[in-house]
Amino acid sequence: MTASLNPVPARDDKPLEIRSITAWGLIKPYWVSEEWKLAWGLLIAIVAMNLTLVGFNVWFNQWYAKFYNALQTKDMSQFTHLLMQFTLLAFVFVALAVYRVYLRQMLEFRWRQWLTHRFLRAWLGERAFYRIERDRLADNPDQRITDDLQSFATNTLALSLGFLSNIVTLFSFVTILWTVAGPLTLKLGGSNWVIPGYMVWAACLYAIGGSYLIYRIGHPLVSITYQQQRVEADFRFGLIRVRENAEQIAFYDGMRTENANAQNIFARIRDNWSLIMKYTRRLNFASNFYGQAALIFPLVLAAPRYFAGAFAFGVLMQIQNAFNTVSDSFSWFINNYSSLVDWRATVNRLREFSRVIQSTHMREAASPATEHGGINLHYVDAPTLETKNLRLALPNGTPLATIADITVEPGARWLVRGPSGSGKSTLLRAFAGLWPFGDGAIDAPVGARTMFVPQQGYLPIGTLKAALAYPSAADAFSDDACREVLRACRLEGYAERLAESAHWTRVLSPGEQQRLSCARILLHKPDFLFLDEATSALDTVNEANVYRLLAERLQKTAIFSVAHRESLLALHEHVLDIERVDERVVA
Repeated sequence: MTASLNPVPARDDKPLEIRSITAWGLIKPYWVSEEWKLAWGLLIAIVAMNLTLVGFNVWFNQWYAKFYNALQTKDMSQFTHLLMQFTLLAFVFVALAVYRVYLRQMLEFRWRQWLTHRFLRAWLGERAFYRIERDRLADNPDQRITDDLQSFATNTLALSLGFLSNIVTLFSFVTILWTVAGPLTLKLGGSNWVIPGYMVWAACLYAIGGSYLIYRIGHPLVSITYQQQRVEADFRFGLIRVRENAEQIAFYDGMRTENANAQNIFARIRDNWSLIMKYTRRLNFASNFYGQAALIFPLVLAAPRYFAGAFAFGVLMQIQNAFNTVSDSFSWFINNYSSLVDWRATVNRLREFSRVIQSTHMREAASPATEHGGINLHYVDAPTLETKNLRLALPNGTPLATIADITVEPGARWLVRGPSGSGKSTLLRAFAGLWPFGDGAIDAPVGARTMFVPQQGYLPIGTLKAALAYPSAADAFSDDACREVLRACRLEGYAERLAESAHWTRVLSPGEQQRLSCARILLHKPDFLFLDEATSALDTVNEANVYRLLAERLQKTAIFSVAHRESLLALHEHVLDIERVDERVVA
């Protein structure tokens, strides 16, 4: 793995505050972004199609009355005419319905794509991903960026567009039901009581009662679904870890342990799924009973007036259709409760993730030494790297090591020694700006090209040339230059495989990976090079070859090596001995 020391972004003097993140705060940015014209254009087209389809449904409702009346009166010419009308308009209806879905899918993906780019920039920017993992601030960021963003875009559009169509449908069919069904006259206490639009009021009360019942039964599903998304992601991550470390697990014969771990995580999925089943069963009982009753309820209400001869059979069917449509519109909450539960759980996960990323960026923008009491990394206009009163600590505040004041000149060779756990690798993290815990200051040259090479380097999956050039793009270096450094690092067998794609961490041995890291260093030619046990897997001959190449080709590069081997002492001019915090540190 390599990293660069970049200047800290300038910040203003305003106090840093973490804004509360709402569902609207997640929705709004896309609709006012650089894509707003296309987004709103697609949305308007979809809404127009939805409204047109509602108009078709109103026409079909009226058509049903005429069609059933033609059947009742055995009017063949009217029957034929109505069938021709239906056939023609049905083709138009189908075309609109198909392209409405097509355009909505297009808008969903463009929104998801924009959100993904935005979240990736925020997650990877300012090393937020590292701090989130280091401090365990949020679980499974990969799932939140993949599954949650896709679900958020899809469900938000589906629910919002469905709700809009539902409102238009409701007002359209309320008018029909109010007019066609007419008033209901009741005789109570010797007086006639007239209830205008009684079918509308019945549909409203029926839906309100059902919605309240569904909410009371199903509201625990929000938190349970949130937890299900989390445990599913934990399970998937555990399986990925097994796949990524297959060889090590096989060497340790750790299959039983890995199986037990996977089974334990899956048990959490099972337990949580049992809760989902329990509440879903209750919810389905209520919703299915509600749906079945809705089939007969309007006929029961309209039957007295039908048998009294107030309207024909076709009108009765029209009333039933209109009642069910109005009832469904009033029941939007019931019909979409499961989707609302999933949407709410997804929003909660994204809000939490956004808050964590935002707080991480805020802490990065703040000056650790002056505002939080941490290590202050300064970027100065000087050729040297210096430490001043530097003390390292653990995240819980426990002192780790005190570092002597040193000055690293260009071309200098420093060897860092000390017992395991004394803070050698932590010192390199502090130089990289990854470790704020402690106090004191580090002055680093502004604009310096800096490379950090750990014991096990990072090799991205892809071509060998891309792995060699990382973190630069593969085309940043010529093929000839790549072949030359591979041969210099005694990787001749790979010099002609630059275009080959593979999972190179699995292909190369640990020693080959460390030699590839050396070749990468020779390509990038950093001004400051930090090696953390970067040659520990090499034999003494290859290790000597690596340091000889660095000395010959990077004469102006300052090298800072963390190592245990005494053989490296002769290859460095300066030594920094790090001892326990309660002992004296000498340079």
